[in-house]
Amino acid sequence: MSAAQAQQSGNTTYLELSQEGGGAHKFYEVTVAGTTVSVRYGRIGADGQCQTSTFPNPEKAKAAAAKKIAEKVRKGYAPAVRGQRAARPVTRRQVTSAPSTARAKAPVLWRFRTGASAFGIHVDDERCWVGNQNGDVYNLGHDGEVLARYSLPDGVKCLVADDFWIYAGCDDGSVYDLSAKVPFAAYDIAASVDIFWLDIHAGVLHVADRDGGLTVIDHEDELQWSRNSSGEQAWMVRADDRAVYHGHSRGVTAYAADGTTQLWHTATSGNVLFGWQEQHAVYAGTGRRVVQRLAKSTGAVEATFACDSAVYSCATSPGGRYVFAGDSASSVYCFAADGTRLWKLGTGCGSALSMQYHDERLYIVTTDGTLACIDASEAAISAAQSGTVPVAADIKLAAALPTYAPLTTASSVATVSAAPAPGSGVVVECVEQGGRVRVRVVSDGYEPSWNVQFPRAIREPGARYVVDSLHSSRGGFYRVRGEIRRLV
Repeated sequence: MSAAQAQQSGNTTYLELSQEGGGAHKFYEVTVAGTTVSVRYGRIGADGQCQTSTFPNPEKAKAAAAKKIAEKVRKGYAPAVRGQRAARPVTRRQVTSAPSTARAKAPVLWRFRTGASAFGIHVDDERCWVGNQNGDVYNLGHDGEVLARYSLPDGVKCLVADDFWIYAGCDDGSVYDLSAKVPFAAYDIAASVDIFWLDIHAGVLHVADRDGGLTVIDHEDELQWSRNSSGEQAWMVRADDRAVYHGHSRGVTAYAADGTTQLWHTATSGNVLFGWQEQHAVYAGTGRRVVQRLAKSTGAVEATFACDSAVYSCATSPGGRYVFAGDSASSVYCFAADGTRLWKLGTGCGSALSMQYHDERLYIVTTDGTLACIDASEAAISAAQSGTVPVAADIKLAAALPTYAPLTTASSVATVSAAPAPGSGVVVECVEQGGRVRVRVVSDGYEPSWNVQFPRAIREPGARYVVDSLHSSRGGFYRVRGEIRRLV
């Protein structure tokens, strides 16, 4: 089929590539309007992302569009009618939650009900973050006050942090940066990858998927390497400078950070349902009711922490002094480093699907969509075991809570404000390079060869933007902090 045969609907060409057996399932649309060429692309059934280019005259615009279409046709794309082919279903984690058998309840200080099962959590010195299967992400203070809400296009699989930056991996196949004033899609996962879990280290994204695969992508959305494991259902991926630790139904496999070598594989006691890491060890929570600590250097099992039901989540205090776990029966546990169980308490709000320890508090997100803050100090736990627990504060949403939606094709023009002058901000420019639109720094004092991680929805060759600030990443690129405004 020629590019000319692919032309449809006047000045708009719509193509799809859909492969059987879970392969590619994506679209590519090109629209020519005078001297402007707009390209929209993404997973079938989603809004996708958009790039716009302007050319000196209509003839050059048509020629550029024809070249783009020809490239896609050669890759197997074919004409289609938008809406006739349905979006491919995404795997949502089906979990059960039984009532706790613990005799005592956990000392919950406060709880916030998000309205849907929640997998995503991140806690740092300033804020608590929770993301649920409705695509809602909430930002709270440590006292439980709700500060902001982010409305993402699909369910949140997990929240991960990389230095200051917070990322949400969603069921629409995109990973959103929540660190700027308005969230944007920082990574777009291949349509054939069904995300189960994510980790980001030095700007490099690591994706564990339904089929047990591992995919590694850099800050420009370009594939670095991928591996297929011996198992399926990969709910664990953790990364550091040296290696990537990948947990699946057959255990945990460690790969060198560049993907060239498998360092070790350990068959765990049961399928891996969750993973955690400390400096020298990784922790795997399994369906066989245990958490196992594995040495990062060799994969040897150093300790086992026995629970009474399948382990949905785990975490540690700094250095691994205490190990925490959440099971499928709405209980949370604490163990000493050698595996001795110190306590088991009922959550009162479902099973913990993810958790994090911070400053003598254990934060959990649960099957009923609750973010709960548990007092994990020795005094509070001792009192709870004796039957004395605080009255949990139920946190309510403020009437005027600010809500932020990501930059998309439809919202980008309305969302990005104009700036007549740079002021004290940093100027960046969109440039076309090798068929892709990159973003480089124009302002003095920055490395001119480094790219900027930037929303694809507003990339246009020649366009300039002002950002509040840029921060360097160890991966050799810049990330945006604060507001993005178009320079006019």
